[in-house]
Amino acid sequence: MAYLTLRGINKIYPNGYHAVHDFNLEIEKGEFIVFVGSSGCGKSTTLRMIAGLENISKGEFLINGVRANEKGPRERGVAMVFQSYALYPHMTVYDNLAFGLTLQGVDDDVIEKRVNATAGILGLTDYLERLPRELSGGQRQRVAVGRAIIRKVDIFLMDEPLSNLDAKQRVTMRSEITQIHRETGATTIYVTHDQTEAMTMADRIVVMKDGYVQQVGTPYDLYFNPVNMFVAGFIGEPPMNFIEGTLSGGRIELANNTIDLNGVADKSVIEKYEGQEVAFGFRPEAIKLSEDGENTIALTGIVELIELLGDNTNVYVDMHGINCILKVDPHISPKADSAITFHIPYENVYLFDRQTEKRIKLKEKNEKKQ
Repeated sequence: MAYLTLRGINKIYPNGYHAVHDFNLEIEKGEFIVFVGSSGCGKSTTLRMIAGLENISKGEFLINGVRANEKGPRERGVAMVFQSYALYPHMTVYDNLAFGLTLQGVDDDVIEKRVNATAGILGLTDYLERLPRELSGGQRQRVAVGRAIIRKVDIFLMDEPLSNLDAKQRVTMRSEITQIHRETGATTIYVTHDQTEAMTMADRIVVMKDGYVQQVGTPYDLYFNPVNMFVAGFIGEPPMNFIEGTLSGGRIELANNTIDLNGVADKSVIEKYEGQEVAFGFRPEAIKLSEDGENTIALTGIVELIELLGDNTNVYVDMHGINCILKVDPHISPKADSAITFHIPYENVYLFDRQTEKRIKLKEKNEKKQ
């Protein structure tokens, strides 16, 4: 039996707005689950329903097999970290960490031991006598996380906790939160709009769009086996390239290129989608600039822009009005305004039904497995 079960969860506000539609998920004890999606997709609303801060309009939420719809936040045994640090500005770091335990009537000597232990985990030992205004953003976020973990609850809920930090602080806090999760073993549900956070932290990711779950899976599953165009385009940086066209005779004819899928897809697939609108997809890093074109699809274009990022270079290519991004080795990147030919290996080709946006399986052997 799953530790947390969300069964047919819906959220409908009094004005009729349907924020979350038929959300279903089973979470095992100790898992690190990340809800990811664009703003307004329903991820934070779902988290708040799990926390007991929002009523569930329809469906059932179970904790260890027991219905929890009517239970308040304290009864659910959850600790929540918000986007805003929500620290008491007039209290020291020590008092902020100790506050929840003080309300529970925990003995002072126990509080002191827990505060010191938590401060040690988070690198806050030297800051216990400081006020929040005397801390950096990263340090304040550590205090906010500390207030959650010090209670030793079984469920941590985190709502975009890193969004107020700069890029370097986010990288540091990502690793710290992941390490804290390993040390505590608590079931963690983490909300973010940043797919990099999702990919680097999660055991499983829930991708949401417009209140609907699009796909649930490991980071590997979502990256290599996306179920639709939204997931394929959302996961990965830069996002997957899509070239739309009509499939005719197993080919997509473009202004100056032909995408021949006869060597990639089963004959039955080509026949099924003959004459239909499809989207050909490939990831920016899944290309080759070499002359070896065997078992590849070759495309040509003009280099418009080069972005040197240090470990790689983003190359923006124009193929007669169709734009795509390539991610290449910075030592062999082409020059702006030059002609370019690049090759997409068959195993890196994706195809989608343009009408439904669902992925078309080309061959079973193309399904990448871990």
